[in-house]
Amino acid sequence: MHEVRGVVAKGRGEPVSVETIVVPDPGPGETLVRVQACGVCHTDLHYREGAINDDFPFLLGHEAAGVVEAVGPDVTEVEPGDFVVLNWRAVCGTCRSCRRGRPWYCFSTFNATQKMTLDGVPLSPALGIGAFAEKTLVAAGQATRVDPAARPEAAGLLGCGVMAGYGAAVHTGEVTRGDTVAVFGCGGVGDAAIAGARLAGARTIIAVDLDPTKLEWATRFGATHTVDASTQDPVEAVRALTEGNGADVCIEAVGHPEVLRQAFFARDLAGTVVQVGVPNPEMTFPDIPMIEFFGRGGALKPSWYGDCLPSRDFPLLVDLYLQGRFDLEGFVSETIPLDGVEEAFHRMERGEVLRSVVVL
Repeated sequence: MHEVRGVVAKGRGEPVSVETIVVPDPGPGETLVRVQACGVCHTDLHYREGAINDDFPFLLGHEAAGVVEAVGPDVTEVEPGDFVVLNWRAVCGTCRSCRRGRPWYCFSTFNATQKMTLDGVPLSPALGIGAFAEKTLVAAGQATRVDPAARPEAAGLLGCGVMAGYGAAVHTGEVTRGDTVAVFGCGGVGDAAIAGARLAGARTIIAVDLDPTKLEWATRFGATHTVDASTQDPVEAVRALTEGNGADVCIEAVGHPEVLRQAFFARDLAGTVVQVGVPNPEMTFPDIPMIEFFGRGGALKPSWYGDCLPSRDFPLLVDLYLQGRFDLEGFVSETIPLDGVEEAFHRMERGEVLRSVVVL
């Protein structure tokens, strides 16, 4: 058993606190990871606010990198000393999707079986990870070995937001050479989609946001044009920048019905709309006439974790980062201590940062 510090959300809307928690030694199929860095993601804030479920207390943090400290019986994926990025899609290999050769859609992903605790009370780890802690216990498949030359502060961001955005463009949207792309919402996920579209060879990448600072960030990651939606009609602006046609791929990275509606009408005939922004449970699909849905053809595709396969995609993106072709460092706005998470939530809500990263 290990007594370590961790960031806990004890009740709906309450400020988080740093507590001493107990982490078990790994059992069968489990891995103990010494966390080196963990990004502060909107999903952690959603957990704190009770917007995902009410399984308090939560051990927050999920966008992390670290070193394997110990493994349980029969674990072969990783071994002590490995540098790993944590993921929340440990594929089972046996569900109907895995058997059909589509493990990125796995319907039965794994988490650690044993519980981490606070004063004897089981903790609910965010996305099955709980990495705002000096050590965490995960399923072995949740730890993906990558090149240890990568800085933990940068590599850990692949664990959620960066992978979701990159995958929304490359995997879900299938952006390819010569495509035109519009990304609605230019936070961390949207900028990762822009970076992915650039890597895939898109010729026009249009960033749409209400915040001029975020549009500046988007340009740094590869946007060729920007649209300030506070002063322009984004649908008309995207059409004007694509010879009147609309974009081949529109990516909604906000999670809002009106933005999804804009993305739908800003795409070309037979184009693709990808939704990767996470809506709240009360939101409903935008009011779009069925004749418009039918007449425009193409595809509407939700993107869950960027349709990624961590064992394939994490090492690839780390390699691209080390080659200077994928700017993971650019997503790190600041590094903070473990007791800085609550204030980092407020900076995130104010739109002042792409990612605050806890360094342990």
